[in-house]
Amino acid sequence: MTVSLHPLDRRDAGRVAHIAVRPDQERFAGTVDAALAEPEATVDLHEIREGDRAVGLFKIDRAYHQRHEFAQADDLGLRGVILSHSQQGRGVGTAAMAALKGYLPPVYPGKAQLWLTVNIANPAAIAAYRKAGFAETGDIWPHGNAGPQLIMFMRLG
Repeated sequence: MTVSLHPLDRRDAGRVAHIAVRPDQERFAGTVDAALAEPEATVDLHEIREGDRAVGLFKIDRAYHQRHEFAQADDLGLRGVILSHSQQGRGVGTAAMAALKGYLPPVYPGKAQLWLTVNIANPAAIAAYRKAGFAETGDIWPHGNAGPQLIMFMRLG
């Protein structure tokens, strides 16, 4: 399995239009349409590919610190990781998240850490983030749309 990460131009949205999580996962990850509706001024989209096929996407929030007091101005936020339901359980998501450590520094020079919050009711995602190298702070973010969330981070650079 060859997993790679790539910036996604919103004009190329057709590349990821077919991607969907299971309906019960939408409350955690959202939808491709919702990701595309994020404000371009602060949120960048990135594509997850297996070989040359798009199998997922994620958002990098450059203004994450403005809504999450635990992050600093020189940090990034990872939001809305969407991995096609047909690719789940194969290690693709973990491989993609592990690849962030090498992928993000050249795209976002000078950024120190990558933060995320993950719903405590989503153990598969928590396990994937741990395997990919994210560490938990031990704190809970109580303001998640679908309930309380663990706060996790990965040092960059």
